[in-house]
This record gives sequence, structure tokens and C-alpha cells, in this order.
Amino acid sequence: MYGGWKPYVPVARRQAAARQALEKAKKAGSAFEPVALASGKIARTFWGKAWCDNLEAYSDFANRLPRGRGYVRNGSVIDLKIEPGKVIAQVMGSSLYRIEIAIAPVPAAQWSRLVDECTGSIASLVELLQGRLSKPVMERICAPGTGLFPAPKEIRLGCSCPDWASMCKHVAAALYGVGARLDEKPELLFVLRQVDAGDLLATQAAALPAKAKKAATSRVLDDAALADVFGIEMASAMVPADGAAGKKVTGRPAKAEKAAKVANAAKVAKAAKAEKAAGPARAADKPTAPRAEAKPAKTAAAKAARATAAKKKPVATKAAASKTSARRGPKA
Repeated sequence: MYGGWKPYVPVARRQAAARQALEKAKKAGSAFEPVALASGKIARTFWGKAWCDNLEAYSDFANRLPRGRGYVRNGSVIDLKIEPGKVIAQVMGSSLYRIEIAIAPVPAAQWSRLVDECTGSIASLVELLQGRLSKPVMERICAPGTGLFPAPKEIRLGCSCPDWASMCKHVAAALYGVGARLDEKPELLFVLRQVDAGDLLATQAAALPAKAKKAATSRVLDDAALADVFGIEMASAMVPADGAAGKKVTGRPAKAEKAAKVANAAKVAKAAKAEKAAGPARAADKPTAPRAEAKPAKTAAAKAARATAAKKKPVATKAAASKTSARRGPKA
């Protein structure tokens, strides 16, 4: 030890010590959840990057964060758990240190405003967790001080190492480890801030029936409008009441009756249109009536033929009588 400080441990030795600690914990039955990076990048997805960007935006943390990045990259964070309102981690340094980070929940009024401002902009929880929302919505959710990420005043840091600074390299490594963990499980951010991601969808779902109801009401026509559109007269609804049938219903018709009237009027209009279109075709199929002047002409021709026949008949009769008398000879 030098002035109360433990000697520097090279990265290779620290990594070997981390592997031994993991093996020991596994044999003891402890469920350690190490932060293992697939590449040199700490965060790859929207939520992981947004968490890290939020940390680096605060000058309070600027001087101590770089050492933490090195620790999380070389596998020194051998255990990290995110729970409601806190992060618990174990980081291998010159010894194995325990880190506890307390994070305040999102204030109720702040969360309520955030939900209201995002209503209608989030289609599904999958899109939210994947960060596939519009840029304005994501900027609103990630806004420093008013969004989902904590400000420095909402974070209390603790580490078992002898470093007097509250933001030691082990704490910084744990905070970066949270960003890496959000790559895998972005829903843990809502767990950490003690809010329900479903609120962002429940408010939208509640708003949809009201919008649908308003749209449906605007599409229903009253009787006068139906008469103007289709050129028909709507009959008054008749329902039996108190044993008397045929009593006219007063007041505004029910929605179901209006919908039925709209459908009926549409059918009537369609039938009328079809009847009008079919009229000329049926007229063309009917036999053509005889002209009025053809009948008198035909009658006159028949009369003339009969008159000619009548004139010729007496002549034929006289000739036949003379021939008969000649055969019989003179009377005695």
C-alpha cells in the first residue's frame, strides 16, 4: 500500500482474478450476471447509447468516467443487477469491490406530463423498447431533467473501495455496465426508474375509443340529410309502447336506427339507379306497336275488294242462267 492506496494491478491480472471470482461464485451457487461486451463498444442499441450519452452530458461525472470505460471493457464488472430504484454490482480492481447506486424514481408529475405528451405517438411496446419511434418522441423521453434518465442529483453513489471520491472508477464502470445491460433488456430502465412502460400505451388505448366514437358520430346522417342526399322521404319509426302499437317515437333516434336508415337509403338509391339504367333496355325488347294509320288503310282496301266482287257476281249469274235456258230449249 502507498499512502493508503493499494498498488496498481495490471489488466491481465485483474481479468484472471475476475474469472476466478466468477468460478468461485458459481460453485457457491451465486447467480452472478457479468457484463460481457461483444466488441469494444459499450452500447450498441438506442437505449444503451442514450443512457451513456446522458451520463457523459453531466460535468459532475466528466473527470471520473473515462477510467470506468476501461474497466467495463476489460471484463472487470463480474456482476450487475438492476432493481427498482437501485443498481448493485461487483467490480474487480485490486480487490473485489461492491457497488450500490441508488436512483430516485421519476416524480409522479413528471411522468404524468411525459405520458400525456407522448399519447398517440407510440404504437406498441415493442417499438418503444426497440427505440423505433419518431425522433421528437425519443428526444422527449430522453430529455435531460424532464425525461426518463436520471440527473446527477437523483443518483447516490456508493463503493466499498478506499477512494474518497463518490464517483470512483468502479462506480463509473457499473454505470457504464447499466448501458450495456440496457442493450439486452431495455425494459430494465423502466424498472430502475419505477414507472410502468404500459402507461404510455394504456393512455393511448383509452384515447382511441373516444376518437372512434367522435368519427362514427360525424358519419351518421339525420333524416333530413338522408332525404336531401337520396331524394326520398324517411318514414317515422313505429314501436309498440304500453300495449299500443304504432306510436310515433319522439326524440332523437338511437344510433342503431340511424345506421339502419343509412343502409336502407343506400339500398333504395342503388335500386333506383339500377332501375333507371335498365329502363331503355327493356323498352328496346318490347314489340313495336302497329302504326295508327295502318289500320284504316287496311280496312279501306278490304272494302274495295268486297265491292268489286259484288259487282262481278250478278254478271256471272246472268251468264249462267242464259246457258241453262239454252240447254233446256223453248217451252211447249
